[in-house]
Amino acid sequence: MIKSNLGLDQDNNKKQNVLAWLMSGLFGILSGVFLVFGYQLEKYDNVNFKDAGTFAFVLCLALILTIDVRYVWKNYDAARHGKKLFGFITLKEAAEPAEDKNFMFRAWAVMAVLNTIVILAEYPGFFVYDAQEELNEVLTRSFTTHHPLLHVLLLGGTIAFFHKLTADWNLGIFVYTFFQMLVITLILAYVMDYMRKKGIGKRSLIAWILYYGIFPVIVMYNLCSSKDGLFTAFLLYVTLSLVKLVEDKKAFLKSRFCIISFIAAAVLMPLFRHNGFYAYLVFLPFAFIYFRKELTKKLSIILVIPVVAYIVINAALSAAFSTKGTDHQEMLTVPIMQMARVYTYERDSVSPEDIELLKAYIPEENLANYTPRVSDLVKFGFNNELYEKNSGDFLKLWARLGVGHPATYLNAWLLTSYGYWYPPALINVYKGTTVFTFTYTDSSYFGYEVEQPGKRASFIPAIDKLYRYISIGTFHKDAPVLALLFSPGFCMLLYLFVMLYRLSKARFGGVLPFMPIILTWMTVLLGPTYLVRYVAILWYALPILFVAQPGTARS
Repeated sequence: MIKSNLGLDQDNNKKQNVLAWLMSGLFGILSGVFLVFGYQLEKYDNVNFKDAGTFAFVLCLALILTIDVRYVWKNYDAARHGKKLFGFITLKEAAEPAEDKNFMFRAWAVMAVLNTIVILAEYPGFFVYDAQEELNEVLTRSFTTHHPLLHVLLLGGTIAFFHKLTADWNLGIFVYTFFQMLVITLILAYVMDYMRKKGIGKRSLIAWILYYGIFPVIVMYNLCSSKDGLFTAFLLYVTLSLVKLVEDKKAFLKSRFCIISFIAAAVLMPLFRHNGFYAYLVFLPFAFIYFRKELTKKLSIILVIPVVAYIVINAALSAAFSTKGTDHQEMLTVPIMQMARVYTYERDSVSPEDIELLKAYIPEENLANYTPRVSDLVKFGFNNELYEKNSGDFLKLWARLGVGHPATYLNAWLLTSYGYWYPPALINVYKGTTVFTFTYTDSSYFGYEVEQPGKRASFIPAIDKLYRYISIGTFHKDAPVLALLFSPGFCMLLYLFVMLYRLSKARFGGVLPFMPIILTWMTVLLGPTYLVRYVAILWYALPILFVAQPGTARS
């Protein structure tokens, strides 16, 4: 019996070792592709898929990174069993949390005060990213589904209301921004309270509270009028709720607060950004598979309710405010950019008939405005009326051109998305574009400005100068190493590293709660460009990623 048990343990260890090498190998290959392809896209605006040296370099990097990652994982495993990490770092066990009923509200107050200092420096707040357009929808009573209607009504309604009372646009923008900041920091304080209950040390708690209170990426979107801030906060809450569900399903299902707040967050998340709905919808099968052995009727209903509620609420809002349909180019961004790149660089290889058909869907003046990293100028003139009458010809044309120009198609897509997975990528997709108060030159990392009818009136110019420097200045060129902390690609590699480690240990419960985040990230790869606003959740969820480790190995 003892020998058979030893043999079983050895077999399990071998299987786990093979799985660990497979997962570290996957990290090495993906990282190698990201680094090599990203470098070429950044420097040359294309990847040379015919160059054998490119793939040789990918393989070399992949091999090095695979070995390094496996070494780190083995050291971490040893450290969890009492040894020192890398021979000198001791991992502390979680302490028993002290009872502190007021901790969450104290953490909320600290973060709110720190954010208030910045909003005074950026008064009335960052009123940017379609803000004027959303306000005008309310002022003109002309609504579309291009922007989430709930956000349009909340933003535009608040500003219009206070302007009517005071004739001050800035005050309305400030009130909305301040209210949004309070909601987001309340959710962040709830995350901090969860971490306290997990038993992390006092110093770590203080560090994470300060991270949430002062790290510029977090503060920027707490104080930005775009839909991304509230969307990110609700996605964060959904993630934390799923962590709790995986950790203790029985306790979660017994708690009315946990159930109701999860459903509310899961409904509000897509109501503030549509791609949240698709991410949650694709997440559901993974949840059902994970809980398949203990899937109760109650849990099934809880998971499905947000889908039904979102569809009903969204339809009701659209009907109540007589919204116009979404323009098709928003869903066709990648195909439009692929065909525009073929037209720009390989027009001679396309038949005159296909050229004319392409121009019928995308006017020549828009095709002439092709820029590799952002689709706005090309898709703006898309012929939606013709597409609705005859979408088939468009799709057939797209397929025909793709068969003849596969590398061009792949480059077109990678150029609008590589900023999400290449750590050193310079986010300056709007270079040369003039907005209300400046022209983007060195960086378009963050919108920064106040769109009309608002106007910047800083009470703390020094802080305003710092945020301008980070947002549209030369910060990312002046401090490239420090700038990695602000990089979506670097954050993505951290998540990839952690998720693959958990998979290497067959800890699927440690991955499931982060599936909505992962799937949201995947949806933006099909978007019009790469901007931090679309993946801000990568920074907001870092404390949960590092602290929450739900789920154990399953047979």
